[in-house]
Amino acid sequence: MKLWERVIEHRLRRMTSVTKNQFGFMPGRSTMEAIFLGSALSPYLFALVMDEVTRDIQGDIPWCMLFADDVVLVDDSRTGVNRKLELWRQTLKSKGFRLSRTKTEYMMCGFSTTRCEEEEVSLDGRVVPRKDTFRYLGSMLQEDGGIDEDVNHRIKAGWMKWRQASGILCDKRVSQKLKGKFYRTAVRPAMLYGAECWPTKRRHVQQLGVAEMRMLRWMCGHTRKDRVRNDDIRDRVGVAPIEEKLVQHRLRWFGHIQRRPPEALVHSGRLKRAENVKRGRGRPNLTWEESVKRDLKDWSITKELAMDRGAWKLAIHVPEP
Repeated sequence: MKLWERVIEHRLRRMTSVTKNQFGFMPGRSTMEAIFLGSALSPYLFALVMDEVTRDIQGDIPWCMLFADDVVLVDDSRTGVNRKLELWRQTLKSKGFRLSRTKTEYMMCGFSTTRCEEEEVSLDGRVVPRKDTFRYLGSMLQEDGGIDEDVNHRIKAGWMKWRQASGILCDKRVSQKLKGKFYRTAVRPAMLYGAECWPTKRRHVQQLGVAEMRMLRWMCGHTRKDRVRNDDIRDRVGVAPIEEKLVQHRLRWFGHIQRRPPEALVHSGRLKRAENVKRGRGRPNLTWEESVKRDLKDWSITKELAMDRGAWKLAIHVPEP
């Protein structure tokens, strides 16, 4: 059955094309953005149907993006959002589909210094609820562009994985090296999911480091009162500091972006600080590119090295103890 599905899917991909707005099941997109179903054929068929139904109303990226049956609509005003929502509602209704009112939410990012509109966002006469944060594809998005909620969510996800395997990780009959290998395979990836896109501050790195050391000490049967150094704990279980692994993830993603052509979609998500624009009071938010520049400086690496994939991989590699 799977072989037959692969043959049919291969033929469909040669005969058909899908617009670049589709992110869920398309080759060349980030695997973090993919959603996989049980069948290899059904995701592509679903993407084809949704793409054909909405082909005439799709906008440019990032103003319109499709993730499976979820739609992301972006505009610089509530009036524009209402206009897009009504257009999508009418178009989908004419094709036998409908927008779910209960699942539709909106978030306003107040990056502009202009006064906010008084108009509400509505769908088919009903007010759409506004959210300060929401979870999507495993990540938490905030209206102020921060990552505090996402970091906390990732730490909770790591603890959830740790508790699910606590029967092994706390078993004295299991060697500490094996526990460390299990932690590196199952727990740490849950804590660093999506971390390559984080513009981390010192407090975020400290939160991750504290959570990791609590897990590792618990695995070894020690507490802070035992006065065992962190480096000794890491040597026993063979786990590198999560702070260094976080930087490795970010630089690996940076290298991937650097090697992509300028017209690649991945470049459309890079935010740069605008020049000659009046900003509000206070210190501006830290950007991802500023975090990368800091990492390159701390690790004494030049960004030109990223064009050589092999050399870049060796330069950013963080070995386990």
